[in-house]
Amino acid sequence: MNLRGCSAQILSHVLSDGQSLTAALEHGLPKLKDSKDRAFVQALCYGVIRHYYALDFILSRLLSKPLKQKDGDIKALLLVGLYQLQHMRVKSHAAVSETVAATSHKPWARSLVNAILRQYLREAEMLQLACAENSQARHNHPDWITDLLCQDWPEHYEKILHANDQAPPMALRVNLRQGSRSAYLDELTAQGIAAQPVDCCDTAIRLDQALAVEQLPGFSEGRVSVQDIAAQLAAELLDVKPDQQVLDLCAAPGGKTAAILERQPALAGLLAVDVDQQRLQRVTDNLIRLNLQADTLAADASQSETWANGRQFDRILLDAPCSGFGVIRRHPDIKLLRRAEDIAALQTLQARILDSAWSLLSPGGILLYATCSVLKQENEAQIAAFLARHSDAGELSIDAHWGMPRPHGRQIVTGDRQMDGFYYAKLYKAA
Repeated sequence: MNLRGCSAQILSHVLSDGQSLTAALEHGLPKLKDSKDRAFVQALCYGVIRHYYALDFILSRLLSKPLKQKDGDIKALLLVGLYQLQHMRVKSHAAVSETVAATSHKPWARSLVNAILRQYLREAEMLQLACAENSQARHNHPDWITDLLCQDWPEHYEKILHANDQAPPMALRVNLRQGSRSAYLDELTAQGIAAQPVDCCDTAIRLDQALAVEQLPGFSEGRVSVQDIAAQLAAELLDVKPDQQVLDLCAAPGGKTAAILERQPALAGLLAVDVDQQRLQRVTDNLIRLNLQADTLAADASQSETWANGRQFDRILLDAPCSGFGVIRRHPDIKLLRRAEDIAALQTLQARILDSAWSLLSPGGILLYATCSVLKQENEAQIAAFLARHSDAGELSIDAHWGMPRPHGRQIVTGDRQMDGFYYAKLYKAA
């Protein structure tokens, strides 16, 4: 199978059909039997989506007229070719010839793809200068996202934009119930895997280079999990005590659920709730691998009256649905698939879930609000509005060496200490 053609097929599902890159890869990669081929195709797909706005601008300058909608696969193939020539260590003649060869299903496109890629090689310097004059191509984000980030973080937005376009580091969460972090680091060193401890989180390790989970010692036995450092902070912030009842809302895929159980094995119970039954299965799968016990429930977190049956919880983690602007480097298709009108709808949903969750919190209990967003309207402004609505709610300060203290909660901007963009606010209910 032509790997450039396979990449273009996957990308066309994202660019033409609006499918997530994760879903498109899950469908397309299993067709490739060789692990190196899968890695190459995945790198091409992520690279094209990360650099889409610059590549698309360049392509628009090279085409004499736009391609027809039905030829989205050829557009995707041209973007694959341009990405190779601009960003990969692939010899230019090989990149051109293999990309041209992927047009066998549409012979008319052969000469077009060949001409466009060779023209790029001749005009690359001029095209790069043109990119610098176009805001979307220069920032590699749609203007509406750039404007929102600039509005919220005028001193940080360019760093956030740059961090969004970098491949994220691979971070691990060590299961301290099965061994210390230092011992696991020694084991990695013995196997020639370079890694560093993370000072702001006692369970976290950052690898110098990403690798397949099968290469991690003890992964299948539950000794370690893959989880970004910022997400790992939730379990410590929740401050769970023995014999408490814990609720994890919007829990899938279950990384935070597992981290809570690893940190405090003596809970009275933990209920993980997610609206998506299919994603909830990933929570169950993670718990089985880690040999942990929790109840799971497919339900709408904004309508707790339909499923809670009067049950109260001492600790609630609400990892609220959000724009995902803090994890664009992991999910670069957010830049293409998210729409400006989504933000207000997400704010409304967050407020409904917060109010619903609050009714389930026992007096004296703690609710930890979290998002993987860097937008103030989803974070500190959301908490300010919540506190104004609930006279029995107060806020606990988060004293930490990570992130920035905000009027409410604490914000991590993308790339700070190599972490994802994340927000936390810690609320308590008056006894």
